Amino acid sequence: MIEVKNLTKRFGDHLAVDDLSFTVEKGKIYGFLGPNGAGKSTTMNMMTGYLGATSGQVLIDGHDVLEEPEAAKACIGFLPEIPPLYVDMTVWEHMKFAAELKKIPKEKRVDAIEAAMETAGILDVADRVIKNLSKGYRQRVGLAQALLGMPPVIILDEPTVGLDPKQIIEIRDVIKSLGQEHTVLLSSHILSEISAVCDHILIISHGKLVASDTPENLANRAKHTDSLSLRVKGIPEQIQELVESDGQLEIVELKTGQEEGTVDLLLASKEGEDIRERVFYLFAEQRCPILQMSRDQVSLEELFLELTGEKEENHGSDL
Repeated sequence: MIEVKNLTKRFGDHLAVDDLSFTVEKGKIYGFLGPNGAGKSTTMNMMTGYLGATSGQVLIDGHDVLEEPEAAKACIGFLPEIPPLYVDMTVWEHMKFAAELKKIPKEKRVDAIEAAMETAGILDVADRVIKNLSKGYRQRVGLAQALLGMPPVIILDEPTVGLDPKQIIEIRDVIKSLGQEHTVLLSSHILSEISAVCDHILIISHGKLVASDTPENLANRAKHTDSLSLRVKGIPEQIQELVESDGQLEIVELKTGQEEGTVDLLLASKEGEDIRERVFYLFAEQRCPILQMSRDQVSLEELFLELTGEKEENHGSDL
């Protein structure tokens, strides 16, 4: 449904999007995840034709955004981070105006407006002036505007930013319902939000794609990215020789323990597997007592920080 090919965007000397390529399949909800400043909004603005690319190509249902802008944009409903609303209008007036701009035929306009408003859950505020609505309802109005005409592709940029927990849950439920009829791409820097609603996750960092997988596979990847902290009886040279003899274990750290005659070490698997049993039998066979063992498992959040390079930056910060 969406093909992004070698997309690049420069603002002067700043490279915001760096040779980005990915595809979005029909009928799924995709999460576009990355830290603030990673290039998510810039990419979405290029995908929707709001911003021109320095180089590269975007195809929406086979239509090139630059060469066939009208055909491509007809397939897209876009909700920017800050919805473009005329706040002095009532909700109905605004939706009617948006329907005219989208060139929805006059005889189909009322039905199209009502369908979009019903999906977004704002029929009960149709006669309210937009500036008097809560932020959550304004976000819903922006979503209804994106849904006008029920385009096959819905692109949502930070759809829950600034909302309270109740509003976030409500918007998530709406997004899940959209996935039944539309292809949805939503951006966020909140991992839990993406994991809660998406079938597939794209992680971007410094304008580059660093991961593309299902939430389940990323979670499994995090589960298998773990290490063991050990305190064992012995001397460093003896322990190092024992671990290296296995061939499947990697020494991350090794030092003399705080207790006399002990060694503290951090082990990881070269294959990314659970190594607890392997380590237990390795040391037991050599009659080398393990005094302490604890598993340091990488969470999905830590995996995200590692993939985006944020872990090292945060670790080195005084903040």
